[in-house]
Amino acid sequence: MTDKDQMAITIRAHDFVPPHRVEQDPLSAEEFPQIGPEQDDGVDFGFPGCRPIRISRNEIGDFEGRFEYWDAQTETAWVVREPTSAYHELPGQRLARLTEYIAATRGSSIESLGTADLLVRDDQGERHEMLQADQILYLRSNAALKIGSAVEVGHDDLPDVILEVDLTTDVRRRKLGLYQSWGFPELWVEVPDRHAPSRPNRKPGLTIRVLESDGYHEVSKSRAFQGWTAAEIHAAMNEEALSAETASVLRRVGRTLRRDSGTGPDHNPFLRQERDESRREGHREGHREGHREGQRKMVLVALAARKIRTSSKFEHRLGLIDASAETLMRAAIACSDEDDFLRRIQASSKT
Repeated sequence: MTDKDQMAITIRAHDFVPPHRVEQDPLSAEEFPQIGPEQDDGVDFGFPGCRPIRISRNEIGDFEGRFEYWDAQTETAWVVREPTSAYHELPGQRLARLTEYIAATRGSSIESLGTADLLVRDDQGERHEMLQADQILYLRSNAALKIGSAVEVGHDDLPDVILEVDLTTDVRRRKLGLYQSWGFPELWVEVPDRHAPSRPNRKPGLTIRVLESDGYHEVSKSRAFQGWTAAEIHAAMNEEALSAETASVLRRVGRTLRRDSGTGPDHNPFLRQERDESRREGHREGHREGHREGQRKMVLVALAARKIRTSSKFEHRLGLIDASAETLMRAAIACSDEDDFLRRIQASSKT
């Protein structure tokens, strides 16, 4: 028996069986048209699009690569076959940026931990199983700040949301069951609009699963980010630039979260400074506009006292003039009509 055969037997013996029934969509052959017979191991063991590599318990702590799942019993990590692409990385990075806007509106931070390890230890405190997601979100920054090098199940507060980006993989076979058995409260699975060559037939979209007593249930709206719909999240993560529609959605979600947190934009130091500066500029502009309005009225009174008629357009043209009160009054006292007034103002600006 070869080492590969022995490893296959060992992994099969350790197949995960979730404690609750999980509705998992069957994978059709069309979803993996480029996977040949020699690559079936990922599909067979519940990690489509992945290949196994051996990493010992002593080595996993120093491993700097990305993997979907690792367990100590087989010392096997399942890693994605295809190189990491921008198409796969963009949704998670964009989600982190989108939640910054929500956090600013709410007035309290939202922590994104990226692909930090999700860890289960055994009874001796050793690493037993590990997962890596594509984005980890904490609505409570104080909970995130207590975490060490990994999010430890049974020790740390679990994230409010886990994001998985299924570009060349599929979490439904096994990873979904692991998240459920470990008690993660909300899981988002995003299939980007941009297809991978090996997965041309997967329908784009985002699904939200929330954990209930009998397992995960698919819902249309996030429980953590109250009212943020799956369709809105998918659209926001796939648009090239922040649209006005998405901005309105993010503000709506932020305001909803604000009601529970008792905070607001002024609790964000950066936004508070921006708003203070805008207020000061508004006050200065208001003062300047009031001053200009006083000058315009002064000119109109002077021209009326001299029986000089002005047209309906004159007041608008007067409002565009940037000149001192002295220049305006000299022209108002000396001019013969409104055109002469404007000529005198123009001549004074050239001297």
